[in-house]
Amino acid sequence: MPIVRSRDVEPMSAKKILLVAACALVDADGRVLLGQRPEGKKLAGLWEFPGGKVEPGETPEAALIRELFEEIGITTKEACLAPLTFASHDYDEFHLLMPLFVCRRFEGTARGLEGQALKWVRPRDMRNYPMPPADEPLIPYLIDLL
Repeated sequence: MPIVRSRDVEPMSAKKILLVAACALVDADGRVLLGQRPEGKKLAGLWEFPGGKVEPGETPEAALIRELFEEIGITTKEACLAPLTFASHDYDEFHLLMPLFVCRRFEGTARGLEGQALKWVRPRDMRNYPMPPADEPLIPYLIDLL
């Protein structure tokens, strides 16, 4: 097998890598919470998993705990977040790296605190909800899990 050296590899674009943590919040009936991106935001109208940007010095788990509380009023603990898979997607302006965690233990009632619509959806029905390109490939993992 030939050795590949860094000088032999075509350099990638200088796009920023954006780290975003997402959560498949699962209720007692095996449904997953989706939020609809509100008007005025990029990809408005599409349905996505709750979560958000990981801030500098923050772990993906800490970001999720913060974002779930800020966005939908849910509280959970790091021990309740189980990593499932991740998405790696090249958008025009940046490259998105998004770990997806599953959470079955949480407190509170989910409500759209940032004006977003929320819907509890069975994984097999998620394809009926238009999603951002990075979220869509995650659906089969949830179908297999739930």
